[in-house]
This record gives sequence, structure tokens and C-alpha cells, in this order.
Amino acid sequence: MSNPSVERPGPTTFALSISSLIFGLVLGYFIGSGSSIGLFGSSDTSTKSSKKKSPARSWPNSYDVNVNVGSDSSDEEFARAIHTGKSDDADDESSDDADSDEVALVDTDRIKAIANTNEEVKLMLVVRTDLGMTKGKIAAQCGHATLAVYRALTANSSASAMLRRWESHGQPKIAVKCESEDQLLMLQGQAISLGLPAKVIRDAGRTQIEANSATVLGVLGPKGLVDQVTGGLKLL
Repeated sequence: MSNPSVERPGPTTFALSISSLIFGLVLGYFIGSGSSIGLFGSSDTSTKSSKKKSPARSWPNSYDVNVNVGSDSSDEEFARAIHTGKSDDADDESSDDADSDEVALVDTDRIKAIANTNEEVKLMLVVRTDLGMTKGKIAAQCGHATLAVYRALTANSSASAMLRRWESHGQPKIAVKCESEDQLLMLQGQAISLGLPAKVIRDAGRTQIEANSATVLGVLGPKGLVDQVTGGLKLL
């Protein structure tokens, strides 16, 4: 008697899923291994791509900063102005120093005697209030006066000790006010008579005030002598 054929059931859905999963894992493993050893030639490309996407981190705080080599900072312009007496900034607040020969008014012998004292050195900036200058204009004129006095002292070797003392103690600067050009010039004369460097700034007259107007007087020296000139003036 012949045995009837027995039909075997087909694979279940679960079995197919498991088989597909195993096949996918094995295939992925081999593909990954092949890529890591450069079997598919994509390692260099991916490396170059990653380098392009992740730039090197900057030192010290990983900030990426673009440095404009050709640009000048304000500090560089100020340093250049100290040595050359000229500034690249041609804005409307610039001014001209009319008394270019005023450096010669510094008495070398008296400066030498003054410089040898140990008294506090300060710079007084006397500002005219009758011109109606804005705060920005006043700041610009005071900057010109500070630079003018500094240049006058650096041009005179006898004043180097006093200048170093002023620089080493924070370069104290005090702004006071006067009411007219006559008063400003009178104060300048008093300062010069005491042997102090005194520079008057005259504006070019391109914006707020008339050309050649005396705006600020700068006087630098030992506190006792400077107070004889500006001690009676009120703070700006």
C-alpha cells in the first residue's frame, strides 16, 4: 500500500521577517567592513568631505575670527599720529593746530628743574564754553590738545622724566572750563611764564565753529605749578 504524500507547511511571516533581518545585518556588516578598508573607494571622499564640513578649531577659545590684515585699528592710527603728527581720519571733527612753532616756547632749563621734582604730574584741559561745542566736538578737541602737549614733551629730552612720571601714574587728565578766547590765551601765557608746556588747539572751522577758533588749552606739569594757572577754574 502506498503512503499518501505529506504537504509541508510554507514558512510563516515571522520566519521570513527573522530571515530578512539576519540577512540585512550580515550584508550591512560586510558593506561596513569593506568601506572601512577602502574596498569601495569612498573612504578618501568621505574624509575630504568631513574635513570641509568641520574646519579646524581656532585657538584659544575655538572662535573663528576673520582678520583683515589691511585694515587699520584706531590704536594704530593714534600711535601713528603720535609719531608723525598726522591722522588718517579726515572727519568733520578734525582740527588744525595753528601755532606750529609753539614747541619752541617750552623753556628747556625750567622744564629740567620741574622734571626733577617728585610732585604729582597732571594734565589740565581748559575748554571754552562760549563756543557752544557739542560733547563730541569737545572730546575731539581735548584729544587734540592731549596729543599736542605729549608731542611737545617728547620733542624735549629735558621733559622725559616728568613725562614718564605722568605716564606711570595713570596719565591723570582733568577738564575745566573758561568763558572766552581772551581768558584761554591769558591762561596759556601764565603757564608759559611758569615754564609749563601749554598748547592751544585751533579748529579748522569745517563744522560747528569759525575757522581758527581757539577751543582747548592743554597744560601739563607738577600739580603745584599747574594749580597756579587753572586752580580757580570750575570742572567742565
